[in-house]
Amino acid sequence: MLVHDALITMIISFSAMTPIALTAVGEVIAERAGVVNIGLEGILLISAWLGAYATISTHSVLLGYAAGLLAGLILGLLHGIISVHLKGDQIIAGVGLNMAAAGLTAVLTRAAWGNYGQSPPIGVRPPGIIVMGERVSIAFFLAIIVGVLAWYILDKTRLGLRIRAVGDDPRSAEALGINVYRIRMAAAIVGGMLAGVAGAYLSVDYIGSFVKLMSAGKGFIALADVAFSGWNPLYALLGAFIFGYSDALARYYTITSNTTAAAYLINTIPYLVTLAAITITARKAVAPRALGRPYIKE
Repeated sequence: MLVHDALITMIISFSAMTPIALTAVGEVIAERAGVVNIGLEGILLISAWLGAYATISTHSVLLGYAAGLLAGLILGLLHGIISVHLKGDQIIAGVGLNMAAAGLTAVLTRAAWGNYGQSPPIGVRPPGIIVMGERVSIAFFLAIIVGVLAWYILDKTRLGLRIRAVGDDPRSAEALGINVYRIRMAAAIVGGMLAGVAGAYLSVDYIGSFVKLMSAGKGFIALADVAFSGWNPLYALLGAFIFGYSDALARYYTITSNTTAAAYLINTIPYLVTLAAITITARKAVAPRALGRPYIKE
C-alpha cells in the first residue's frame, strides 16, 4: 500500500512540476543571457487569467494556451524593453509586474465574472494520458522536451555560445560582433513565453478555472529552481520534479489529515523544500557574471 501511494504521489507530481519546469527553463535561458525577471509570479497570474478567459469564451484549450503564450510574450517583451533598452533596474521592474498582476487580475475577474475570487469552471478537458488512474497532461511532456531542447541549444550550439557570452561578458561579446541587445531581448521574450504557457496550464489544465492568486509562489519557486540548477535546464527539470513532488506530497497529506492545523503545517512543505534546496546549493551556484547588469556601450 505504501509503495502504491508513493507511485501515485509521484505521478501527481508530474502535473505539479509542469508549471515550475516551464517557467524555470525559460528563466534559465533569460538569465544565461544576463536578464533576470523576478516578475514571473505576475506573468503566471496574468497568463492564467487570460488563458481561462479565452478558453471559457471559445471552448478551445488550444486558444487558451495561445492566449497565455501571447500574454507571456508581451510581458517578456515589456520586461526586455525596460531592462535592456531603457537600462532599468530589473528587480524593481519585476516587483512592479508582480504587484500590478495581483491587482489587475482581481479587477478583471470582477469585470468578467462578477466576483473577485475565481472564474467559472473551464468546462473543457485538455488532452492527457491516464497512468495508474491519474491523468498526466500533455503539457508535462512538452516541459520535458523544452528542457532538453534548451539544454542542447545552450550547451551544444553556436547560438547557445552567443547567449552564454552575452550573459558572462557582454563587452567582449560585442567586440566579437554579437548584438548584445538583440540576444538579451530574445532571451527575455522566450522566458516570458514559457512562463505564459505555464500560467495558462495552471488555469486551463491543472486547476480547471482561474482562482485569485493561484500562482501561489510558483514563480518564486521557479526562480529558486534556476539557482538550484546552476543555470542548467536539465537540472532545472530535476529541481522542478523535487519541488513538484513535495507539493504533491503536501496535497496528499492535507487530504488525509484529520486536523486543520496539521493541514496548514503540511502545506508549508514545498516552501521548506525550496529553502532547503537553496541553502544547500547557494555556495556552489555560479551565476552568469553579468546577470542583472544593464549593458551600456562605451
